[in-house]
Amino acid sequence: MRRYLGLLLLSILFAWPAWSAPETGSSTWADEGEVKVRLISSASAVDANGDVLVGLQFAMAPGWKVYWRTPGDAGFPPQIDWSPSTNLADTEILWPWPERFFEFGGLATHGYKENLILPVQARAKNAFEPLSFEAAVSYVACDEICIPFQASLALHLPPGPGSATEFAAIIDQFVDRVPKPITEGGPTLETAEVIGSGADRQLRVVARSPEQFAELDMFVEAPRDIYVAPPEIEIGDSGHKAVFRMAAPEGRNSEPLAGTLLTLTMVDGNRAVQQTLAPVPSVDAMTAIPDLGAFAIILAIAFLGGLVLNLMPCVLPVLSLKVLGVISLGGADRVRIASRFFAAATGILVSFLILAAATVALKAAGLSVGWGVQFQEPLFLVALVIILTLFAANLWGVFEIQLPAWAGGLGGGSGESADSLAGHFASGAFATLLATPCSAPFLGTAVGFALARGVVEIFAVFTTLGLGMALPYLAVATFPALAGRLPRPGPWMLKLKRFLALLLGLTALWLLSVLAAQAGQLAALAEGLLMVVVVGALWMFSRSQRPTRAVAGLALAAVLILAFALPDHIGRTPRATASEDTIWQPFELARIPEHIAAGRTVFVDVTADWCITCQVNKTAVLERGIVAQRLADDRVVPMRADWTSRDPEIADYLERFGRFGIPFNAVYGPALPRGYALPELLTESTVLAAFDRAGTAVASSMGR
Repeated sequence: MRRYLGLLLLSILFAWPAWSAPETGSSTWADEGEVKVRLISSASAVDANGDVLVGLQFAMAPGWKVYWRTPGDAGFPPQIDWSPSTNLADTEILWPWPERFFEFGGLATHGYKENLILPVQARAKNAFEPLSFEAAVSYVACDEICIPFQASLALHLPPGPGSATEFAAIIDQFVDRVPKPITEGGPTLETAEVIGSGADRQLRVVARSPEQFAELDMFVEAPRDIYVAPPEIEIGDSGHKAVFRMAAPEGRNSEPLAGTLLTLTMVDGNRAVQQTLAPVPSVDAMTAIPDLGAFAIILAIAFLGGLVLNLMPCVLPVLSLKVLGVISLGGADRVRIASRFFAAATGILVSFLILAAATVALKAAGLSVGWGVQFQEPLFLVALVIILTLFAANLWGVFEIQLPAWAGGLGGGSGESADSLAGHFASGAFATLLATPCSAPFLGTAVGFALARGVVEIFAVFTTLGLGMALPYLAVATFPALAGRLPRPGPWMLKLKRFLALLLGLTALWLLSVLAAQAGQLAALAEGLLMVVVVGALWMFSRSQRPTRAVAGLALAAVLILAFALPDHIGRTPRATASEDTIWQPFELARIPEHIAAGRTVFVDVTADWCITCQVNKTAVLERGIVAQRLADDRVVPMRADWTSRDPEIADYLERFGRFGIPFNAVYGPALPRGYALPELLTESTVLAAFDRAGTAVASSMGR
């Protein structure tokens, strides 16, 4: 008996290497539990031309999936780094057509489930030398959760005559699933047209086939800035004609869909064709007449939004300067009062027209546009800090140099420049400039409508915004007696000037804090020190004789140039994310469906350091009372997206809701899988009502 047991153990020992070794023409499996991946080859050797067909094989547990080359609304396609390979000239992945999956939150993704082989056409540098594949594979696999994986795979093929491996047939099956080019006698994509504009824009594709269509789908691969929804399909002509209609709303960059190359993959049962083409404008799109009634409502909303801007905290510092201008007119004649207020109103209107022109130019150049995005640029912040520092120093009496006529009224200077038309015009323009980081009620709707459309709509909406903001100035200009009854100027104005100078100084410090979030604390500290030097140079300049004044002037010019050069030379820091000691998590759009599936509520807060309204929302609503308690509940996932610096992902997210400015807040839940956008100004009642609508247990488990 012992002899037989010994023979059995010896047999197992000698057979073990064969059991553990990879099969001929394959690498070993990289086994992650839910997903296994390996390299396989259709041939045992490299042919005389140096060509070989290999495959990246995935074996997935039920329910798990990986993504196509264009994953859709979420996901990450497999990436392969072949650089460690030996004697490998080039590779090309042949992508089989995918399945479409509809996720929680209204997301549509494209990928593969259970078993997949990605065929790879490879070529050796030298057909008479061994070919060693060394592949570093990165991929994301998802079921109820998504997990990133990495695998290192190796496959070695000798040169010379070879034979088909056991994997040749299955690799060929997946090669047959790779979409084919359009050929004569097969299915064709007859026309591709763009219909409508703005939020109603659609892509319409007409296909025909000699055989009747069966199970149809279409996948559109477009530039990143163009979103194309899953198709609605109509089949006619006894099954030989198919019409695909896909929503393709104009977005943040208003990328023109007509004339843009798209890759269309049409799947029909067990066959698929692929074609790259550029859709053309439809006749209906070129002759469409805008809905004038809806447009009039948008203009009314824009007017109210501009009017409310006067009450926003962003504008208060410069309006405090305007107080000086109003008081200086106390007792003046009506013509003088009216002309000065008309000048301020004109400054506002001209500024909004300049903003409209800049917006049109940025859209034409394919760049991102939005309300207040200039505050994402460090150089813009530096310019504002310099202006505010100069005006604050002038109001405080640090220097007594007569300001230019265009700046006298804005800076609260003395003499004729303080009451010049140019000065009042500049005060209106500066008020508009500081208003742009605020998103007032009604403003988001109007700006979103304009930025999603064309030149006419942009200029019309921005002009109406300007009229709304200028209304108080126009009212005083029309009824100058309102300002004429104010007390006359006197010594008491000196204390008022110093108080207003303090407000401007605090505004400059706030802008430096925004700069610190974008370019780093070192850059912000350096800018602050330079502003101290600027004030000192101005003090010397105003009190020096002519020779010394020239030196002080050159020093001042050098310091100002250095102030603009500092941010780029010191370098910018990455966008800040939520820290570990807070309930807020970093914004991850792809994880929202996962939280919804688990029955949680997701609260998204898009904010920025330069957005004063955002800070008001936090202080007044989000960080106090029962709203703060609910956000801290385990069944609520608070996500914060920091838009202090440019971030295309956040801009694209806002675009999904037709928003182009902040603050922006949205609530998701089982009953709100697509998200529910809240008003710009939050109240406790609106946030709690959104939690109730989300449909999760937290809404009813906590008392109010």
